[in-house]
Amino acid sequence: MTATAATAATAEVTTATDVNPVLRVPPAAPATAAAHFRASLALHTDVSDVAAALSAGGDPGFVVLDSRSTASWDQGRIPGAAHLPTALIPEQAGELLDRAVPVVTYCWGPGCDGATRAALALAELGFQVKEMLGGFEYWVREGFEYETGRGRERRAADPLTAPEETADCGC
Repeated sequence: MTATAATAATAEVTTATDVNPVLRVPPAAPATAAAHFRASLALHTDVSDVAAALSAGGDPGFVVLDSRSTASWDQGRIPGAAHLPTALIPEQAGELLDRAVPVVTYCWGPGCDGATRAALALAELGFQVKEMLGGFEYWVREGFEYETGRGRERRAADPLTAPEETADCGC
């Protein structure tokens, strides 16, 4: 490639990335991206993975913690979840939870950062913790069974959040 051709190619790339909002900030180096995504997976899980682990039978190796209010808990909750509203974590987590068992927190849904606040409070108390992305909303939307005061219930999976033909989305 000639110097003129190299300069022209660079100018085209620069022009394309200047107007392209996706590439305005270039992607991270692969090693940086891998470290970021590994760290993200160490801090988060999703409703499908939690449901699969709970339905496999036996001890899943973690406890699910609903950090919502009692009124919200009464509306519906993940079967087997422990209930501890975020505001009560500092004073009650040590009595309710075992520090040797990882905790998976959830709240209402992606529009709520209550599970994040609960996870922070637990981490500051020395618990291993992950946040369940999607919260109770996506648990229900993906068609998983939930409990209410009336017993166990289940809604059909929303085809925009879960595959229609199988429980495995392949991701």
